Amino acid sequence: MEWIERLNDAIVYIEENLTGTIDHERLGQIACCSSYHFQRMFSYMAGMPLSEYVRKRKMSLAAVDLQGGSAKIIDVAEKYGYNSPTAFNRAFQSIHGIAPSALKDEGVSIKSFPPITFKITIKGVGEMNYRIETKDAFRIVGVSVPLEKEIEKNFAVIPSKWQEIATNGTLQRLTQMMNAQPMGVLGISTCNDEEEWRYYIAVSTSMEKGELEEYTVPPATWAVFPGSGTNDSIQELERRIVTEWLPTSGYEYGNAPDVEVYLNPDPQNAQYEVWIPIVKKQS
Repeated sequence: MEWIERLNDAIVYIEENLTGTIDHERLGQIACCSSYHFQRMFSYMAGMPLSEYVRKRKMSLAAVDLQGGSAKIIDVAEKYGYNSPTAFNRAFQSIHGIAPSALKDEGVSIKSFPPITFKITIKGVGEMNYRIETKDAFRIVGVSVPLEKEIEKNFAVIPSKWQEIATNGTLQRLTQMMNAQPMGVLGISTCNDEEEWRYYIAVSTSMEKGELEEYTVPPATWAVFPGSGTNDSIQELERRIVTEWLPTSGYEYGNAPDVEVYLNPDPQNAQYEVWIPIVKKQS
């Protein structure tokens, strides 16, 4: 399938640039999506963040370079993009459990991490309910935080922001401003490569924003998946969308924000929808 082929082409690009610069935007271009969506797809498909995979591949090759004792650690560190021997030693030890200098001894055990290859596996898992919804642009008002380009760095930032606005009364204020579709508290990731990446906690409203921020979600088509449960269940639903639904759906990622619609405020038994921007695959 073209979708899987493009992911594997991105892996080839990574392999060709392990001793140079790996451009996240270029990875997105190869996979025909934003770098944000590429990283999401990769982490769900590979079971690890992109940065961890790259680090494992570099340290796997670095260990081979150092075996035999002829290569200098400082030269190998520089080869794989580490300006500091200390940073290289830390990365090497985190993967192999030993210092690079230990490879001078015979019989030392190290780990090998071969390149990933993606393929489709058909599973007999439970059904997934969804609908396709095309919407005009809509205005949101709320608060936001900037998103890092390595998306796993945001896993602490976003929950912290939710906690902050729940504590200081902003979340309650936002719920009182809600008066337009989609009805619910929205978690919106603006993540195309033409604008600053930000995560908004907001509502769709026609009311004045005051000191709050506003953003216009562009017109787009979304695949909308309903769900319920905790934050962990949202992550599991998103994983299933990427690994089970998207590869065989006839769609691919569109150039619009990801949207989470929280339909009730209970964090332990939330009712929510996950909106994935989509476009029809070109035949």
